[in-house]
Amino acid sequence: MKLTEIEAVIEALLFISGEAVPLSVIAQTVELDKATTKAIIITLAEKYEKDKRGIRIIEIDQCYQMCTAAECFEFIRNMYKTPKKQGMTQALLETLAIIAYKQPITKTQIEEIRGVSADHAVNKLIEKNLVCEAGRLDVPGKPLLFGTTKEFLRYFGFKSTNDLPPFEENEDISR
Repeated sequence: MKLTEIEAVIEALLFISGEAVPLSVIAQTVELDKATTKAIIITLAEKYEKDKRGIRIIEIDQCYQMCTAAECFEFIRNMYKTPKKQGMTQALLETLAIIAYKQPITKTQIEEIRGVSADHAVNKLIEKNLVCEAGRLDVPGKPLLFGTTKEFLRYFGFKSTNDLPPFEENEDISR
């Protein structure tokens, strides 16, 4: 296959999938090694960015996804006349930050850090698909462990949790 044909196949795969596709799956489909496939995907992504196209290819945890360009969001929203995405409360953001930096973590551990019940916040974050169950802690009672999802990475624009800003603990966090 010619390079343009490979690019077309990759575009079609990402478009039809609607979600993040692992690099290994794309490489296997176009019958190329991962490094070559990744280089082609990055070149495509750079073309979309440079040409200020309405779509982008983003990387999420060693997977790739086609999505709309952020600068087109208002136009899309206007077309569908949907209300603005409901933001997150301070409690949800605090809980999400704790989970993101301390994952995997139990509700009890979250509650020890926050000093209040985490039931509602964790349930809302699960409902928003930003947090998921990540197993069970190997102690009596086997409490659930929670971690972030690929949707969390997508929502905040991270490729992986390694992209989280450095965390600096502050002994006086009350204001």
